[in-house]
Amino acid sequence: METKGVALAARAIAKRFGAVVALDDVDLDVPAGSCVALVGESGSGKSTLLRVFNALTVPDRGDARVGDLDVRTADPVALRRAVGYVPQDGGLLPHWTVAANAGLVPWLDGHADHAALGAAALDLVGLPAAEFGGRWPRGLSGGQRQRVAFARALAAGPRVILLDEPFGALDAITRSDLQAMFQALRRRTGLTAVLVTHDLHEASLLADRIAVLSAGRIDQIAPPDELIARPATPYVAALLARARLTGAPA
Repeated sequence: METKGVALAARAIAKRFGAVVALDDVDLDVPAGSCVALVGESGSGKSTLLRVFNALTVPDRGDARVGDLDVRTADPVALRRAVGYVPQDGGLLPHWTVAANAGLVPWLDGHADHAALGAAALDLVGLPAAEFGGRWPRGLSGGQRQRVAFARALAAGPRVILLDEPFGALDAITRSDLQAMFQALRRRTGLTAVLVTHDLHEASLLADRIAVLSAGRIDQIAPPDELIARPATPYVAALLARARLTGAPA
């Protein structure tokens, strides 16, 4: 599989859950330093495809790579520690402090400076470690907890980050603040990102390319302006119409 200049690649990925086809021979390339948004209705295969890249989902067939790592043969624990991951609910450990949560992955990897790496990541996401490091997750707002989840994903210095609807449970103002934080992080770090979202407006704002999934297949993948101006299938056109993103962008 040719992956020059590509941070993540999938070829002919197929996955069933019983009689349900989750992924149906999906191909996807994510260029290094880019953000690709996976968009579609519930059950379209977005999160399943995302989780193939960190071995949380094992495909029935097909190949996936993260950089030079073959997901099929890589140690899954080492792979997950090398790839940042932010789930919708944050997934923080409630009985660990903010600082301990942020430094979790470097600690698991045996880094002696795990505390410093966690503190630097907290600073990066706008939660100064001196102020927030000693707090408990229960004492934070929803947006602050999600910032800690971003810090945890970034602390070990991954080049790739996977985001499974990380802004979906937040109110509109907090969501906008965290979207801006994510944009700033990408500009500062050059991260490669795959973002799962139901929101085409969010995808258009944050992603370099949008991949629209339907029934386990990619209907279209294109930059936001191209997708909006020239939907390739009736399904893509219907999603755009529902989001009121029809017609050539101004």
